[in-house]
Amino acid sequence: MTSPLDVVVDDYLAHVRTERGYSEHTVAAYRADLVDLLRFADEHGVAEAGGIDLPILRDWLWSATERGLARATIARRAASARGFTAWMARRGLVPVDHGARLRAPRAQRALPRVVSAPALDEALARLEARAVATNDPIDVRDVAIVELLYASALRVSELVGIDLRDVDRRRRTVRVVGKGSKERVVPYGAPAARALDRYLDLGRPAILERMKGDDTAAPRPARTASNADAAFLGARGARMGTRSVYALVAGLLAEIPGTGPSGPHTFRHTAATHLLDGGADLRAVQEFLGHASLGTTQIYTHVSAERLKESYRTAHPRA
Repeated sequence: MTSPLDVVVDDYLAHVRTERGYSEHTVAAYRADLVDLLRFADEHGVAEAGGIDLPILRDWLWSATERGLARATIARRAASARGFTAWMARRGLVPVDHGARLRAPRAQRALPRVVSAPALDEALARLEARAVATNDPIDVRDVAIVELLYASALRVSELVGIDLRDVDRRRRTVRVVGKGSKERVVPYGAPAARALDRYLDLGRPAILERMKGDDTAAPRPARTASNADAAFLGARGARMGTRSVYALVAGLLAEIPGTGPSGPHTFRHTAATHLLDGGADLRAVQEFLGHASLGTTQIYTHVSAERLKESYRTAHPRA
């Protein structure tokens, strides 16, 4: 007799969180997929791990197709199920890894939004002009954030996780912790260096000083060690959160022509594409971005090719 499915799923989620080092966002996605699998299995009289066989898995994905779920969602669910069944087989909970033969439709990957270099320069110039005009430490901080997002192609979680000790201002590098708790050191250029130096020397101390003189009744966040070490601070002196960065970037991208996502990842996509446009080696870009697979990085080669074709269509007299 095998273990109840809900218990096995909880054990698996604990495994990917603690032993594999997956982020809470990834664990939550796994949980949602596997809870749906549990519901489907229960409806078909399967309550134990040994009952998760290939027909059940295929019927589960087919039901998702019938409900009109996107190809990308179905592909992700198949990947979640394969990881789960492989783990059960390694643990000896089931005799065969049925998920190894599970196939799902390939997710159709939309090309990411990329901002042109001139448009990005104009947006950054507007942000810098506002910081100079107001001399507000929050505006100074915002310039440093956007410059660093683009210069180092950071994920938003990596940016807000940066501590003061992670920034090597002499070498112009920053150490970040990416997916799977993997560390990497990435460079940044002269414009980002100027913005970051101004923020760390003037903006960040001013934010902390402002908090000392704030006599409002609203409670301030606890000054934990994590807050004290954070490079980027929110308006109330605690470590800046991802939502604040999203709001900042969305406002900036709203002023730039173009459609598509308006989150911080757009700067990461843009940086990667600009690197390839400039002749950077694909494997070097993979390392720069912290991608585990070269296939993930190759999406940017398609972006570069599309940009080239568009330039050809608009510029060549016989296009």
